[in-house]
Amino acid sequence: MAEATIKWLEEKRFVGVDSTDHGIVISTPKEDGRIGAKPSDLLLLALGSCTAHGVVDILQKKRQKLTGLEVRVTGEQQPDPPWTFTGFHMHFVVRGRDLSEKAVEDAIRISHEKYCSVAATLRHAGPVTHDYEIIEE
Repeated sequence: MAEATIKWLEEKRFVGVDSTDHGIVISTPKEDGRIGAKPSDLLLLALGSCTAHGVVDILQKKRQKLTGLEVRVTGEQQPDPPWTFTGFHMHFVVRGRDLSEKAVEDAIRISHEKYCSVAATLRHAGPVTHDYEIIEE
């Protein structure tokens, strides 16, 4: 079972601590002068990092010369409270030397469809799409 603890610090600021004692500051939007990630942005970070982890692992197992990976995640939300997400998109920027386009495409697809629990969960909220670009270094 997964577990995390959220502790209120002050005003509208919290700290989230995962099961391995890693913490992150969570707050309201920065327009309020607070420091920390918005809770809804944490959802986007979870989707991108979960999928990226699998992509890196798969490409390394395929002996691809990966030198960098960036994932830009966007989420469409309804305009009114509770601002429900209705869809997500991930844009992968994959850097490396002599990367196989098929290997990159397969790694993203497999990670997204098979290994990322966050993507599997969010697919029930709306479509989770992706695209990519490869940058030769």
